[in-house]
Amino acid sequence: MSLPAVLARIADLQSVLAPPSATPATSGTQGTPFAQVLQTSAGLGTTASATPLSAPVATGRTGAGQAILNLVSREVGVAEQPPGSNDSPRIAQYRQATAGSGVGPWCAYFVSWAAREAGVPLGDAGQGYGLVDDVWAWGERSGKAIPAGSGTPQPGDLIVWDEHIGVVESVQPDGRITTIEGNSSNQVARRSYDASGGGAVGYVRLG
Repeated sequence: MSLPAVLARIADLQSVLAPPSATPATSGTQGTPFAQVLQTSAGLGTTASATPLSAPVATGRTGAGQAILNLVSREVGVAEQPPGSNDSPRIAQYRQATAGSGVGPWCAYFVSWAAREAGVPLGDAGQGYGLVDDVWAWGERSGKAIPAGSGTPQPGDLIVWDEHIGVVESVQPDGRITTIEGNSSNQVARRSYDASGGGAVGYVRLG
């Protein structure tokens, strides 16, 4: 073999054995070093970004009203034992929220219990009330009473009738009101009324 042929052969071998030149990285994964692609896909590279989880959507019911609703909604179905007795172990716990309470009609005991547990007790000294008239009179004295027709009830308000009281659970766009009431057919029950609240005297807003 001639010298020029030998030199040409050596050059061919060198081109085959030489390492390939690095390819510039591009914006895509093609041509990107494998380690960098692996890091990026695993969230380890500098180009990885975390997407925060969405914040919970607010329900619009906050503060004392929401706290009261959280409490009374868990009590639906609590019933007198026996029916008509105005008593049961759970109803006895409602009475404890009212100073000087005794076995008897317990709708006011129920809202007094809920208000106390929510941190907004009824009464000038937080003593609670066993009579609906006393709840309304206190609401008027303290500026918390909203006479029927003078304002729109809100979830968590106390709804007051003549000799009965409950808690507003929701108000529909057409004005219908859903309530949760103690001592309603001998139990804690959910009820629905027209926009007048079934002839309600008014509402007491605790917060």
